[in-house]
Amino acid sequence: MSNQQLIEKINVALEQIRPFLMDDGGDIELVEITDDLTVKVKFLGACSSCNMNPSTLKGGVEEAIKKVIPEIKAVIAVEEAAEV
Repeated sequence: MSNQQLIEKINVALEQIRPFLMDDGGDIELVEITDDLTVKVKFLGACSSCNMNPSTLKGGVEEAIKKVIPEIKAVIAVEEAAEV
């Protein structure tokens, strides 16, 4: 699977959970996919400072991404955005 295909599939997965984040005044963006298939995301808005974002990350974001792309090793949140 090409890097572009990975990005597209991850963005599809993020679109599935984005409405729930937006309901709470937040959002999420894809930052990077590392060579070892770790996905880096950044929480935005209210989600960036929410104390529930670790459980949202594992229970929502990582689960949604791994459902679409089982090869993904992990999903981690980062503070600074980078170019994808």
